[in-house]
Amino acid sequence: MKEALVWGIFSKIDGEKRVAARIGSIIIDVYAVAKEGLFDEINFDIEVFRKDYLNDFIALGKPITNRVRQKIENLSNFEGIPTFSEDDINLHLPIKIGDYTDFYSSEQHAYNVGVMFRDPDNALLPNWKHLPVGYHGRASSIFPSGVNFHRPKGQINASDTTLPTFSPTKRLDIELEMATIIGKKTEIGDSVNVNEAEDYIFGFAIFNDWSARDIQRWEYVPLGPFLAKNFFSSLAHWIVPIEVLEPFKVETEEQLPEVLPYLKQRERQNFDVTLEVWLMPHGSSEAYIISSSNFKNMYWTAAQQIAHHTVNGCNLNVGDVMASGTISGKTPDSYGSLLELSWGGKTPIQLPNGETRSFLEDGDTVILKGYAEKDDFKVDFGEVRTTVLSSK
Repeated sequence: MKEALVWGIFSKIDGEKRVAARIGSIIIDVYAVAKEGLFDEINFDIEVFRKDYLNDFIALGKPITNRVRQKIENLSNFEGIPTFSEDDINLHLPIKIGDYTDFYSSEQHAYNVGVMFRDPDNALLPNWKHLPVGYHGRASSIFPSGVNFHRPKGQINASDTTLPTFSPTKRLDIELEMATIIGKKTEIGDSVNVNEAEDYIFGFAIFNDWSARDIQRWEYVPLGPFLAKNFFSSLAHWIVPIEVLEPFKVETEEQLPEVLPYLKQRERQNFDVTLEVWLMPHGSSEAYIISSSNFKNMYWTAAQQIAHHTVNGCNLNVGDVMASGTISGKTPDSYGSLLELSWGGKTPIQLPNGETRSFLEDGDTVILKGYAEKDDFKVDFGEVRTTVLSSK
């Protein structure tokens, strides 16, 4: 089976970071390949492959980055080329993130939350089907897979009629998301046309937007998420170029009511990418799958998110991250958060080892995975693996 090329940043024992290309389980030192002349006919400075982040490479633009990718993919073999496995090297955060926006673009997730916390007959707020709802998050607390975090603390109040208390969160949750990595900048005041928005996407990576649900409940009115979200987020080591996902584009459901013209795409498509949530309970060496969703379960596409984000003139920069929001399917086994999987803690998840979970316990490890397969072609998004540490 042919496997797609994906991009990351690695280092060897000497600590120097370089651009990595992964095809299946093989990781290639792209700078070493460049020094051998593979890209000589492409006019650019190969020092972009000797950087701490992918940003400079991405900023070369798609005409160059796609030719580089194709040159590597067209190699008949890797004999004489420096290659590694993930066990041989260290992997790092692949991009320097200037700005981060988190959206709320899966209708089933928004509906489930509305049913639980508002009115089941009016689960979606009036604006939800008219615009991609989102908020600006904190880029400095996004870390790569394998970096763990301490359980956050904050104000908690389960009732509007009592006084809040201060403690570590008791409802620590995950959010199964996909990150859109911006590949082209815009100037302040410019807006991106929805039908050209995919030109501004370099690629996608798996993302976990950790959430403290009890802190969130008390603080989110009137200005939205704050301490419940900014304590930590996790990004995969590998970025999948949008171009390699072309075979996995699928039509989406019709948007009703009809959206405003600036959000109306000629061809509104999502990507058929399987996304999984695995949970390894503390003290165990075995992980259990607790959810299987799909990137195609999005009401608002990545292109619509970009068009809306920039319609007021907000500028984009290379390396900006736009997260999808929790991606939930229509069946309970495809929900993308513990909040939904346990229905607010009322129906705990039964694990095969006999344990149950409503929300995460200290020592639990969560693993998000993503992949797409069609005919003899596979795209492996890698994983995001993170362990919850006790509160400081």
